[in-house]
This record gives sequence, structure tokens and C-alpha cells, in this order.
Amino acid sequence: MPEIGIGIIGGGYMGKAHAVAMSAVGAVFDTGLRPRLEMIAATSPERAQHYRRAYGFTRGTHDWRVLVEDPAVDAVVIAAPQELHREIALAAFGRGKPVLCEKPLGASLDDSRAMTAAAEASGVVNMVAFNYIRTPASQYARQLIAEGAIGRLTWFRGEHTEDFLADPEAPATWRTRGRSNGTMGDLAPHMINAALALIGPIDRVMADIETVHETRPGADGPEAVTNDDHGQVMCRFTNGVMGHLYFSRISTGRKMGYAYEVTGTKGAIRFDQEDQNALWLYRAEGPEATRGFVKILMGPDHPDYLPFCQGPGHGTGYQDQIIIEARDFLRAIETGDPVWPTFRDGMEVNRVVATAIASSDARQWLSTSSV
Repeated sequence: MPEIGIGIIGGGYMGKAHAVAMSAVGAVFDTGLRPRLEMIAATSPERAQHYRRAYGFTRGTHDWRVLVEDPAVDAVVIAAPQELHREIALAAFGRGKPVLCEKPLGASLDDSRAMTAAAEASGVVNMVAFNYIRTPASQYARQLIAEGAIGRLTWFRGEHTEDFLADPEAPATWRTRGRSNGTMGDLAPHMINAALALIGPIDRVMADIETVHETRPGADGPEAVTNDDHGQVMCRFTNGVMGHLYFSRISTGRKMGYAYEVTGTKGAIRFDQEDQNALWLYRAEGPEATRGFVKILMGPDHPDYLPFCQGPGHGTGYQDQIIIEARDFLRAIETGDPVWPTFRDGMEVNRVVATAIASSDARQWLSTSSV
């Protein structure tokens, strides 16, 4: 079975997740290509060697350029800070190497445009790592909607809410500096991607974005927060569906509030990532007295569940989403077929983010085509 040399840039939170996924994906899905953990890049020689030993890579480096240029690295996974995404991706495409890039696609819309142009000019596989939409439950929701199970769509509500900065006394960090690290750059892309996947393109938005805690404790006293804490977006999809999106890093009590509701003329769907192995489905049929939302526990009959477990209701987890992602990336490389979401799909997410920010600044509805 052919091997493929994987290079991962970044060994922290997501670097580890991708390393574990590439180690496990062949056994879970019996992929045609079998990943070989060839090289990992980190910010120092010491950290690179630590991650090499911990994750099982053949080699480590403190210079991502060495990784990209190495002939034994066949495909590149970018799990570095978003400010580096553009430069790394362009270098990898210049070497003709497939790229899986963590979201968001660059630190700005301009970054994502340049990355998309380079990806499409190179002709090699390119994919953005939006993992949450790959849960069996959300895949099943997409299937139900496409099949018309809940009729003509009329309404969408989505949120990505967490509370890691709900405490006003939480100290300033990189997360509180720079617009691209704010809630609109960090959390919003996941749910915008879900909205685009479930409902379709967004035509126009009206947004209100706010920094609630304007200073936080710093090493030398209070430090100004230079990005947003939360934001809400009214939107109208191209197909006419009305929607509302909310994003927050200060939603006290919410740990992984990636949740959505989809309403149609014949039913409705609800999902909450904090209960990721369940989908709630309402069908407008039968006597009114017996109607109600039904909790569907994920099992072998749902998308991408069986390779992990044969027991209904036993559940999949966060790491499994990344393994599904790795399978899709490898399959695209093996077949040469594009895999959703491509860099162009990631660019459209960034376009909605940029339009929402511009709308909030202008205090008016804006078309996504205007940005």
C-alpha cells in the first residue's frame, strides 16, 4: 500500500490533533494512502524535537521552510498561527504539494484570496480544516435537508459560543490582540461554514460587533483589548432563507456552543455540539397531540460512524472529526478530485466575516458581493 509523507507545521493544540489523526486514519478507514509522519516544524529546535518524539515523527525542524522544501514531505498540514498561513501555503503550492490548512484561511480576506489563487493555479489538492461540520450528526443533517425531509427552508439560527474569556479578570493574551484573533476571526468562521454548508451562500448581512471587556490585566498593568468579544449577524441567504448568527467568547457557561436550528415548511432540525452524538428532528406529520422533536442518537446507519464503532449511541468524539477530515484529504490526493471545503470555500467564509465587520462599522446592511 503506497505511503505518503506528511509534514505538519505547528505542534500545539491542532498540530497534535492532526498528528494523531494521520496516525490513526489508515486503521479506521483503511485508506488507499497510508500516512507516514515524516516531519514536524515548531518554533524552536527544542520544541520540534519534543513534538517529534511525542507524536512519532521521523524528523523535526524549527524552520517551516525546511519542511516544505523537503522531498520526503509529500503533503503539508498547516496548524500554525493564521498570520503564517498565506506564506506557508504559497510556498507549498510552489513545490506542487497538497495543503490542508487550519481555519480560518489566512488572517484576512486578502490572504485567502491570494491563497485560493495560488491553490487553483497549482492544480493540487487544497482543503480547509473545518472539522465540526464533519460529525455524523451534522453530516446527517445536511443529508436530511438535501432530501427535503423538512420541506422548503425558511429560517436558520446558528451560534458558536464559548466562555474562555467570560471572566473580566482573565489576563490579556495573544487572543485579545489583533482583529484576526478576535471572536469574528476565531469562532465565527466555524458557524459561518456550517451555515453555508447547510443552507447555501449568504447574500447580505447586518452585523453588530462589540468589545465588552475593553482592558484586561497585563504584565505591566491594564492592557487594551484590540479585538471583539462577541457579535451578532442578521443575514439573508441567496435562496431567500432568513437567518441569524451569534458568536461569543464571553458566553458564561458555554464550553462548546456550536449549535444551530433549521426550520422548514415540513419540519425542523436542532443540533448542539455539546451533545454531538444526537440530532433533534421534528416532522410536521401525524396527530398534533403526538408531534414533537425526536432525539436521534448517532449509530452505524449514520455517515462516517461505523468505522469508529459498531454500537448505536456509543458515540464519536472531537478527535474523530479530525480523523474523518484526514480521510477526506487523503482520498482527494489519491483520486485527484477536489474535496469540500476547498480554499475557495474557505475564502467565502472569510468574505462573510469581512462583510460582517464592514457592516458593523457602517451600521448598515451590506451585500457580500460588495466586499
